[in-house]
Amino acid sequence: MRLIYNCLFTVLFWLTAPFYLFKMWRRGNWKAGFGERFGSYDAKVKQALTNRHTLWLHAVSVGEVNICTHLIQALEPRLPNVKLVVSTTTSTGMGELKKRLPSYIQKIYYPIDRRPWVMKALGTIHPEAVILVEAEIWPNFLWRALDQGVPVFLINARLSDRSYRGYRRWSFLFRPLFAQLSGVGCQTEADAERLISLGCQRERVQVLGSLKFDSARLDERRVLDVPSLLGQIGVDPSAPVLVCGSTHAGEEAVLGRIFQRLRPRFPSLLMVMVPRHSERSKEAGHELEALGIKVVYRTEITQKTLHPAGSVDCLLVNTTGELKYFYERATVIFVGKSLAAHGGQNPIEPGAMGKAMVFGPNMENFAAIAEAFVREGGALQVANAAGLEDCLGELLDAPARREALGKKALEVVEKNQGAMQRTVEMVLAQINKKGTHIA
Repeated sequence: MRLIYNCLFTVLFWLTAPFYLFKMWRRGNWKAGFGERFGSYDAKVKQALTNRHTLWLHAVSVGEVNICTHLIQALEPRLPNVKLVVSTTTSTGMGELKKRLPSYIQKIYYPIDRRPWVMKALGTIHPEAVILVEAEIWPNFLWRALDQGVPVFLINARLSDRSYRGYRRWSFLFRPLFAQLSGVGCQTEADAERLISLGCQRERVQVLGSLKFDSARLDERRVLDVPSLLGQIGVDPSAPVLVCGSTHAGEEAVLGRIFQRLRPRFPSLLMVMVPRHSERSKEAGHELEALGIKVVYRTEITQKTLHPAGSVDCLLVNTTGELKYFYERATVIFVGKSLAAHGGQNPIEPGAMGKAMVFGPNMENFAAIAEAFVREGGALQVANAAGLEDCLGELLDAPARREALGKKALEVVEKNQGAMQRTVEMVLAQINKKGTHIA
């Protein structure tokens, strides 16, 4: 089985390498740490890990990085003599790790799942336990770690319908890997049952809730003053602001047309557009400008920037990690990837701000969470663009309705917190059972 997987992976990797490299180049900042993707680390990394008991945490990209940073804050006091290593897959994820975590926590790129590169990476890091955030399962990495007797944990685990079908289709490959996981912390009962059916041992699976509820809060140290920034582009402090968060291809133009139809009713309305992937910002901006919408990009605003009142229709945020600060200033929030795309984005962060939020029909990746918000009166879900336009218009015109939605959303978040501490307890209990040196 391993031979077949490695042969197929190697062929597919070299066939897709041009696309992989182009994607990295498009995201930017790809040169720094490039060799780490192939298991090669510089002397500084090796020296930092020498004679240390190491715990390796992996967060794929920005969303998982947010969870991981809060998890580290909860783990550090319990593991005072342990060297923490955090890996990510994307350059945007690495940027967030460097921004959020102190220098003494080692930050690296996760190795591409080719056997020689994985062996080099695990041989250098030499972890005594590995924590994977959400369902990030790569066979060679797990085979090598498990062969070395390293406990592997899967936390905040959830499986979309698509992922579940994929793991079932390839169950002959993944079932033995799932069976050897030392601990699995699931978001919901449905996720737990799915993972058990895929091979996880029932006694090692626990329903702990979503870690996103615990990690959805503003940093104590503010890195962005949104009201001042909006003032620089001529936005009155009392003006209504529609924040469209984590939008995907096809949604910006739809939202732009809705904005134009709402503007006569709300002349001072500002739209803040935040594409999920910052490399799509120019594309999104061109679509909005083609509609006649006056756009200013976040990176164009400097300390000297000063636009006259009413000269800007839309602020397009082409940076990473700032969305939550704009959520705090929002009058109404639209949660992206739910209207013209599928899967949805995280509704917990705007909920934690106590803001009125709306999302479309496609929230598959956050189905249970979205259902909880709607059921408890903390969010509104619409069926299509026409429904979104009507809903946004009603909310912009009804302060009391917005306040009620925001209050209920905050209640949902607070009611579901506590998963972080439960996850820490699960991991430490299993590590103690394994008799490693880190607990």
